[in-house]
Amino acid sequence: MEPDREFTLDELCGLTDLNKRTVRYYVQLGLVDRPEGETRAARYGARHLEQLLQIRRWVQEGVALERIRELLAGAHTAMPQRQRPPGSIEVWSHMVLADGVELHVEAARAGLSPEQLRQFYAAVLDAYARVQAVADQQ
Repeated sequence: MEPDREFTLDELCGLTDLNKRTVRYYVQLGLVDRPEGETRAARYGARHLEQLLQIRRWVQEGVALERIRELLAGAHTAMPQRQRPPGSIEVWSHMVLADGVELHVEAARAGLSPEQLRQFYAAVLDAYARVQAVADQQ
């Protein structure tokens, strides 16, 4: 995309798949820079396009507009996980530690390799055994 390319509001809406009202609302909230010019003469550039595409991605991931404002202001905290749509398939590991005590892990979402998951389970079993040993002594 040429950095000095300009777009009308209609063109910008076509490129971002957002409606005019939404674009104007984001400008009003300060999430998107104000355009050059006023009303029908308003012109938008590549920076506006980038801002709107990023905001659209975050909104599709379920990020609230207030959180988007923080992210645009430079907040460096982790993004929330994307909402899983109905019908998506996940593989969960289920570990029973004791009656009424279970651990459920979806390794891919947790970012754990199979070896890391085995180590995690071993550590959890060890920690549970220590807690039980203390409880048995009391």
